[in-house]
Amino acid sequence: MEDLAYILTPLGIAKITGNSDGVTSIIILNTEERVTDVIPETLEDTVYQLNEYFEGTRKEFSLNLNPEGTAFQKKVWLALQNIPYGKTISYLELSKSIGDVKAIRAAASANGKNPLWIVIPCHRVIGSNGTLTGYAGGLHRKKWLLEHESPHKQQRLF
Repeated sequence: MEDLAYILTPLGIAKITGNSDGVTSIIILNTEERVTDVIPETLEDTVYQLNEYFEGTRKEFSLNLNPEGTAFQKKVWLALQNIPYGKTISYLELSKSIGDVKAIRAAASANGKNPLWIVIPCHRVIGSNGTLTGYAGGLHRKKWLLEHESPHKQQRLF
């Protein structure tokens, strides 16, 4: 049985699912959902850590993760967790990090199927030419997350 919570983030409503074995998914929604009044105990730490991330006080997550995926997808998702906060890598570098430079398309596909938004930082993977490419949550969210993590904050004049 999965526990479920909806939380408000600066980028919209996030849906979190998990159980006593760990967090199974965190996805950003493009629809409106009612924010959960009482967070299930199994998801309290996840909500707490995500809030800290958005407040700018958390750079690494320490959660029990339990995503569903193939062995290859899990290998890619593990590699994504090694990308430091505030840094980016290319899809080519990602495929090299899993030991198969020819698996760039497969690695990109696994990246796109990441079920744990932000916690497994797929937003930190960009095109080899530095462009923001493909992001299931929308490129505007990817841009926001990378700016949020940037050590060089852009100042707004107006």
